[in-house]
Amino acid sequence: MSGFFGCVSRKDCVADVFYGTDYHSHLGTKRAGMAFYNGVDFNRSIHSLESAYFRNKFEPELDRFSGSTLGIGIISDMESQPITVTSHLGRFAVVVVGRLDNLDEIVARFLEERKHFAELSSSTVNPTEAVAMLINSGNTFREGIENVYNTVKGSCSFLVLTETGIYAARDKYGRTPIVLGKNEFGYVVASESSSFTNLGYSIVRDLGPREALHITRDGITRITEPGCKKQICSFLWVYYGYPSSYYEGINVEDARYRCGAAIAANDDVEVDYAAGIPDSGVGHAIGYSNARHIPYKRPFVKYTPTWPRSFMPQNQSMRDLVAKMKLLPNEAFTRDAKILFLDDSIVRGTQLKDNVVKLRECGVKEVHMRIACPPLVYPCVFLNFSSSRSNFDLFTRRVIRDLEGTSDLTEEILKPYTDPDSDKYKKMLEVMAQHLQLDSLKFQRLEDIVKAIGLPKEELCTHCWDNSSYM
Repeated sequence: MSGFFGCVSRKDCVADVFYGTDYHSHLGTKRAGMAFYNGVDFNRSIHSLESAYFRNKFEPELDRFSGSTLGIGIISDMESQPITVTSHLGRFAVVVVGRLDNLDEIVARFLEERKHFAELSSSTVNPTEAVAMLINSGNTFREGIENVYNTVKGSCSFLVLTETGIYAARDKYGRTPIVLGKNEFGYVVASESSSFTNLGYSIVRDLGPREALHITRDGITRITEPGCKKQICSFLWVYYGYPSSYYEGINVEDARYRCGAAIAANDDVEVDYAAGIPDSGVGHAIGYSNARHIPYKRPFVKYTPTWPRSFMPQNQSMRDLVAKMKLLPNEAFTRDAKILFLDDSIVRGTQLKDNVVKLRECGVKEVHMRIACPPLVYPCVFLNFSSSRSNFDLFTRRVIRDLEGTSDLTEEILKPYTDPDSDKYKKMLEVMAQHLQLDSLKFQRLEDIVKAIGLPKEELCTHCWDNSSYM
């Protein structure tokens, strides 16, 4: 996942873009960048975030952007962004949130046309440059944006900074959000509406799927009409969306409370208290605790001053180690306790098992786990949430493989493991619980997570759970 922020203002916008982009730091893992237009020049800066925070990297150079009234910024999952371009359309800069699943196909097409790519990302073509090339293939920005919509498979929301304003274009199925905000001086667009409040902006609306706007100091012009199909990523509410953000008018933390309450409605295990795996399980746990009228406590506390994010290191073993180091058990609440934990999901399962082992060492009598979403059976092909080098990086896939005795997991084999009422599903949960050293394990039912979010099933991407989304 990545997150961006753009601003069109009648005053200097550098501070707004700087802090607005920083409010997306929970979404990115590797790179960050900003680009500004001051009425004469485009100025860009890109830094690595692998060993420092966004603010530490960019604050020393803010003065050189001073006087700019147009700007964009991004916390990037992998790619170096923004890309700056000079073409027949004029000068512009681009930032992209998404995943181009057919990047190789797009690159091959342009190479056949004797075009070239200048930017590399991890020794491959930078997907953001590929989007810029698609935009340049049009005679106008409108045509270029339509080219992106018609060509990209996967997902692609993007901002284009020009000399007159910003083009904001949401993914054709709306898998990633773009929220429009305003104040007395101008407009902002962002992945996270939580970036608005402290900067003095109020939410106007969400862009629709396939909708593109041209935002200038004089106002907003719709460039493309919203599409009729929407499948926004459900994990925005389950996991990686910030608690105070709104998507489609639905608050993240409120949805997590409802999610926890739905789990509680189908649970009767006797425990001393409920707890959330920090931080992603906390909202779900509070919802569960309130619904069952049992105490909420923190047997784990997160040490963040020097361990900011467990997913920062690119090596998986290092990520696991960081995750282990930053969670501190509180033995005042663990000794002889029966604890029910809630977490957003189980991806690889490694960190969760380590946490359970640590709790056992601290004298916990029983550990029960409740997961806020269904089992992850299918790796994400639209974003980078559960994607990996192998399908068997997913804990669920490994368990199914071992139960079936084959690595050739066809759709026919997988389907029963997505049905919580099937015998194979129940057996899968037993094996998972044994491996993780849990006294019990339950996952949220699909219909309950859909209800907790509050959108119709057909408007949510649920691919990771049931392989039902538009490809």
